[in-house]
Amino acid sequence: MVGAGPAGLLFSYLVKRRFPEWEVRVAEQNPAGATFGFGVVFSAGALEFLARDAPDLHASLAQRMQSWPIQRIVHRGERVDIDGNGFSAIGRLELLGFLDERCREAGVEIEYRRPVASLAELGTPDLVVGADGVRSSVRREREAAFGTRIEWLRNRFAWYGVERPFECLTLTFRETRWGAFVAHHYRYTPCLSTFIVECDEATWHRAGLDRASDAESRALCEEVFAEELDGCPLLSNRSVWRRFPLLWNERWSAGDAVLIGDALRTMHFSIGSGTRAAFEDAIALDRAFAEAGADVPRALAAFERMRRPVVEKLHAAANRSSYWYEEFPARMRRFDAVGLAYDYMRRSGRVDDERLRALAPAFMARVAAHR
Repeated sequence: MVGAGPAGLLFSYLVKRRFPEWEVRVAEQNPAGATFGFGVVFSAGALEFLARDAPDLHASLAQRMQSWPIQRIVHRGERVDIDGNGFSAIGRLELLGFLDERCREAGVEIEYRRPVASLAELGTPDLVVGADGVRSSVRREREAAFGTRIEWLRNRFAWYGVERPFECLTLTFRETRWGAFVAHHYRYTPCLSTFIVECDEATWHRAGLDRASDAESRALCEEVFAEELDGCPLLSNRSVWRRFPLLWNERWSAGDAVLIGDALRTMHFSIGSGTRAAFEDAIALDRAFAEAGADVPRALAAFERMRRPVVEKLHAAANRSSYWYEEFPARMRRFDAVGLAYDYMRRSGRVDDERLRALAPAFMARVAAHR
């Protein structure tokens, strides 16, 4: 296993628990306890699969999570709550620590500070699992064989934290003298929240964020979202401005190597499914080995057969959501708060009015009254 993120650790634990006699080793380039970013978020539906396939893990994780039953859109100073749109969140470091403990209890060997520059360094394992994220060294070494393609979005975003708990997952849209910003913010402990700031490329340049220091970037974002932060400073942890890569691989395995999680494909953070997809990959790969035993080619074929149709649908929805964000300044100008929230809820193309009325009756009643 190359990479000790959620996908790599969960698969290591599951497959070692299923086949205790197998030797499972994890190589992670970062030191133990190091992580970047703050909290990770799951939609309510995203946790149902974990409760079904790994109920013991789900029960333990649920005790550590912050949960809420609504999502909120704030635009032009007006708040719009969307019922039936629940989420849960947990600190990324806490999640990784929890999975690390489960792996060690099962007998998985984890080596931190172990970068893998070449697959030749790993000797001759029966299987190499590339779970090493967007910049995967496993994928990079066999990029042509995997059929990798990447599309870079134009928007810029920075991932901050703040010592202030927010009531629920909230998107706050704000027009400024430089242009449009949006903050994605949610609590992941009783006193800590993730606070992602996003803007279009033109706004990023006009605000001087293309040449700002970390302190200057935080100060400007604190000014833009002063009302939401209420005097609390933003916390930085490699909070550089970046563009999101839409990553996809035509082939999921190449020889003795297979990709899972963000190494395989990315899910835009706007649908809260990145860690969900990583977990589902790990569960599906473990199921494939339950079917195929030590027959690696058969297991990899079963993994892709079972998983690809689901992933393709979710990936397409995530991409449509990301394109919605690429146009959010124009949508802010076009819609008031209710209109923007309604447009937002339909952004992925997977939710029509009938489904919205079933999922969020109070919200849709407000939409009907607004028309």
